[in-house]
Amino acid sequence: MSRFLDERYKELEPYTPGEQPKNLKRLIKLNTNENPYPPAPGVLKIISREEAEGLRLYSDPEAAELAEAIGDFYGIDKSMIMTGNGSDEILAFIFMIFQGKNRRFYFPEISYSFYPVYCDVFGAEAVKVPLASDFSVNPRDYERADGTIVITNPNAPTGMAMSLKDIERILKSNRENLVVIDEAYVDFGAESCVKLLKGYDNLLVVQTFSKSRSLAGARIGFALGHEEVIADLNRIKFSFNPYNLNRLSIKAGVEAMRDREYFEQMTGRIIRTREKFVSEMEKMGFILLPSKANFVFARHESIPGEEYFTKLRKYNIIVRYFGKPRIRDFVRITIGTDNEMEELLTATQEILKEYRQEDPQYEKKENT
Repeated sequence: MSRFLDERYKELEPYTPGEQPKNLKRLIKLNTNENPYPPAPGVLKIISREEAEGLRLYSDPEAAELAEAIGDFYGIDKSMIMTGNGSDEILAFIFMIFQGKNRRFYFPEISYSFYPVYCDVFGAEAVKVPLASDFSVNPRDYERADGTIVITNPNAPTGMAMSLKDIERILKSNRENLVVIDEAYVDFGAESCVKLLKGYDNLLVVQTFSKSRSLAGARIGFALGHEEVIADLNRIKFSFNPYNLNRLSIKAGVEAMRDREYFEQMTGRIIRTREKFVSEMEKMGFILLPSKANFVFARHESIPGEEYFTKLRKYNIIVRYFGKPRIRDFVRITIGTDNEMEELLTATQEILKEYRQEDPQYEKKENT
């Protein structure tokens, strides 16, 4: 830490991203919720010598072609769309400028761990709302709040989704507060609240191309909301980094958004793999929260989460372990290809056998 760092940031605890190993040849990487399938075929076609030569020019600061493609997909005007360098950049802008008169944000205590970091960076108060006993988000906890509300739906790392009815309940009771719904994982079985935009000017929806459209490395996010809210976000964007999306990412995003058939095929494949995987894990004694995301949150009654995480690593399989209160016995497992999930299941069976041999109390724990 240098002597030049502002005092406000000396105690800052930065966000910890998931591990990104340099050598993936021998690893099954199921720790950062990436899509196991390639982007839409049209994305590969635009990566040409001509497009590469065009990188000498600045990109379109409005990303108009991409905004139009997003608008066509959702049936809304591009004035209701703002694009960003991943949804993280858009969320950062939200925490910067929509703090409300109380400079306060409400979000689930167990959720995307970037939210409290943004509060620290931008000097806002974080109000961490506990999840219900079943790890669901209770809409009653957010009624008539005195600050901005941010909810990931489906939530991360639990994968559990709220209904549109519950989200609308929050919107109705917070007419004077902005309600942000972070839909990074919505395309894997949850219902998007984009359809509520016309009825609520206090709703802002944030999505990403990283998960369901296989473009995590392209860094493309977007926000959908009332024209005035989008104008506010664009004002900050143009005051911070107007060329926040590069030319290739814009082109890739357009192709990915337009290919609805491929999008539906790939998300459908991941959903089917998830359901099959959940069934097999339950047969081995795992408890999994009901997921509508491209990952599952799982624990075993007998094996501590950290130990299961560590043992999987010996089989060259990486999942995510958080080690926080209430969820320290869970691991988050990204849904990969059918073959990858089969390898994880096989490894898990071996781990259970090893654990029975290593822990004489295993059978007693399992039957308790």
